[in-house]
Amino acid sequence: MKLLVTGGAGFIGSNFIRWVLSSRPGVCVINFDKLTYAGNLENLATLASHPRYEFVRGDVADPDAVASVFARSFDAVIHFAAETHVDRSIEDSSPFLRTNVLGTHVLLEAARRHRIPRFLHISTDEVYGSAPLAHCFAEDARLVPASPYAASKASADLLVLSYVHTYNLPAIILRCTNNYGPFQFPEKVIPLMIANALEEKPLPVYGDGLHERDWLFVTDFCRAIGSALDRGIPGEVYNVSTNLTRPNLSLVELILAQLGKSHSLIQHVTDRPGHDRRYSLDSTKIRRQLGWEPQVAFEEGIQRTINWYRTNRAWLDRARSGEYRDFYERHYLRREATLSSIIR
Repeated sequence: MKLLVTGGAGFIGSNFIRWVLSSRPGVCVINFDKLTYAGNLENLATLASHPRYEFVRGDVADPDAVASVFARSFDAVIHFAAETHVDRSIEDSSPFLRTNVLGTHVLLEAARRHRIPRFLHISTDEVYGSAPLAHCFAEDARLVPASPYAASKASADLLVLSYVHTYNLPAIILRCTNNYGPFQFPEKVIPLMIANALEEKPLPVYGDGLHERDWLFVTDFCRAIGSALDRGIPGEVYNVSTNLTRPNLSLVELILAQLGKSHSLIQHVTDRPGHDRRYSLDSTKIRRQLGWEPQVAFEEGIQRTINWYRTNRAWLDRARSGEYRDFYERHYLRREATLSSIIR
């Protein structure tokens, strides 16, 4: 099987590429990524010479670049590429509209023209908006996005479904709760809190810290994507979650406890505009239809994540400083220049 993975240098995309190459010997992957600020090829450094892996730099919103890579023919497209940070979308929503909406449209058009057998669109729980207490959103819930980021993802979801109904595109949508684990860019809450705690810096917590989230270890989501790739029904939407929520404040307190740091490092800051109070998904459908279940308990997953960031302080430092951006130039461009000189 030959896969095109968009946004494969990001957190979830890079974890999925490592997972699929290690667990499925017959799979080949082309990673198509623009390498924006959160796209880090160092996440995939160990795969740079893998015989079943190839990186192609490109923008999903560029029709010519997308047409060029789609000419190579694929059995499936897994579309991770997206701008994802809510705070950045509040400051400037235009990159979110370009990548998340226009980029998805460009990919859908290419997939339609090339008759791609399977198109997996990676979405988010944020499209549903805030969940009332003791309530979980099922896949047929109304979409009520509260941030420009969430609105851009909801728009992309609707575009995907329109291509299913109008063009019979065999697309599937996966809406997932918050992922965490190794290689997550340190603007996100868990790596940010770990990094700050390791350096004895304040841990900023929005408002009262009682906003609730459902946390899923990234390899469990990779397995869910694999299940949808194998057995998912075209046109369906699948929620992916643990069905357990916890307040952000308790998450931060757990990280401090695991690291042996004082709770005095917690710093409550002004809440951001339009901050959803609670995200909660009902994942019964994917469990019953595809047989998926989460395997990593939160306490185990958070300990594994903390240990990874402790062990990989150099990666963390480069991610925070921006030094990782040199990886493409130092490794890929140099290799391409060498190959070009050999060919000539």
